[in-house]
Amino acid sequence: MLSRLSIRELVLIERLDLDFGPGLTVLTGETGAGKSILLDALGLALGARAEGRLVRGGARQAQVVAAFDLEAGHPALNLAASQDLVEPGELLLLKRWVTAEGRSRASVNDRPVSAGLLRSLGDFLVEIQGQFDQRGLLDWRNHSGFLDAFGRAGPQVTAVRGAYREWRAARDSVSAAADRLARAREQEENLRHALEELTALDPQTEEVARLAEERQLLMHRSAILNALGEVEQGLFGSGRAENLTVRSLRALERVAEKAGERLDPLLQTLERALGELEEAGRLLAGLTADSDLEPDRLAEVEDRFFALKDLARKHGVEPDNLPALMRDLARRLEVLENGTAKLSALEETAEAAEAAFRETCRTLSVRRQAAAAEFDAAVAVELAPLRLEHARFVTDLAGLPPEDWGAGGAERVQFLIAANPGAEPGPLAKIASGGELARLLLALGVVLSRQSAARTLVFDEVDAGIGGATAAAVGERLERLAGDSQVLVVTHSPQVAARGRQHLQVSKSGCNRVVRTAVASLETKAREEEIARMLAGTEVTPEARRAAAKLLESQA
Repeated sequence: MLSRLSIRELVLIERLDLDFGPGLTVLTGETGAGKSILLDALGLALGARAEGRLVRGGARQAQVVAAFDLEAGHPALNLAASQDLVEPGELLLLKRWVTAEGRSRASVNDRPVSAGLLRSLGDFLVEIQGQFDQRGLLDWRNHSGFLDAFGRAGPQVTAVRGAYREWRAARDSVSAAADRLARAREQEENLRHALEELTALDPQTEEVARLAEERQLLMHRSAILNALGEVEQGLFGSGRAENLTVRSLRALERVAEKAGERLDPLLQTLERALGELEEAGRLLAGLTADSDLEPDRLAEVEDRFFALKDLARKHGVEPDNLPALMRDLARRLEVLENGTAKLSALEETAEAAEAAFRETCRTLSVRRQAAAAEFDAAVAVELAPLRLEHARFVTDLAGLPPEDWGAGGAERVQFLIAANPGAEPGPLAKIASGGELARLLLALGVVLSRQSAARTLVFDEVDAGIGGATAAAVGERLERLAGDSQVLVVTHSPQVAARGRQHLQVSKSGCNRVVRTAVASLETKAREEEIARMLAGTEVTPEARRAAAKLLESQA
């Protein structure tokens, strides 16, 4: 609930701090005293449009702070916590500043936020029912939520949302598959030609790099072969290294016995050298006979090397990506070949999901129809005592075209009113006059009082233009509504004011040049005097005081 409202430099208010409690709080005062300023201040804290005209003359900026004490799990606390704006057990402090130039800023628990977030929080915190209010009950987009809450249709609503998500996902899958199939069919001839071309070439990963290396080798074939020839002649020709090594080894072997073991290291070294020369001979023979160095090999390598490069350039990929491209083309053709069957299967799934969605919508509709009848009857009971006995309230359930179906179901819920007998019901805000609308919203608020997440309800002059028994009925309903919610009401009716648990008097003082609005919390005697003023008018008489005391006594 709203626990405190602090206002600085706003219109006619220089400095004001108000504490609020549970139940019914009434705000009274003479016309023009500034009661609407309090509602403007609260609206500013809840994200309403900020204007420079709201700043008190001579001040640089105005400030409003609204503190809310909420139970754990309240939707506003959940939203604030999701933005890391509040810790468990903390009050929710909404602050708003507006400069004389019309610039504004906002914070929640001293953390900067946007005015849009304030509005989102405000929708969970406060519902203002005034003659010019266009939110809450007057917005038809909220009506299905109100009706579903009244009819306790939570399980059915959840089922519809889940079924709609599944149906939408199935439709999206069908659409995506159909698009892929259509694109594949448009490109089928090109796909097949490209795949045949790639398959014929059969590119391998990193093949171009290997070919480039081999090509480099082959381009220097003559020089390499000449070098190998020189090596062969040098190592194995007449009088060359191998022959000289063999001759040296034989010479040492002839005298080895005569030298004891002194020649053994040299003999072993020459034997190893001879072995290495033989290994070099084998390697040399292999290189000389290598087919990779054959004269025609360079042409083969270059043909394939440039064929791969050209094909990669044609498809706009790197040569190493040609194998992946070939696999991708094969998959796309597979989509084309199997796409019709897959699309048919997806369409069957979507049809089943639509059937399930329709069934959940039908179940929800049945629940809504029963709730609508009960709701209309409950509202009708409240209308007559509020001098709306000729009005006819209707909850309209209208089927929507398939393209408008959504998570809220397949029908539109709208509250309608026919203000006069024989008239066609129409939207609340367009049919009912200001005073009628305020009382109608009160009737709806009473019926829906246990369903609203916004536990602070504000009524601005709901008793406008009525008195006597009708005013008493308004007061009785406000008091009943305050049993479940915190209710603030701006009133000119003594019958309504007498029912308040808290009574705030708004007054204006000062000369023409400096005028200020003040608010006082009234206790027994002061409250009796204020209600007497409301009963008597300009001059408070002893009779008015006695009537006020009796009126207050009857509400005790």
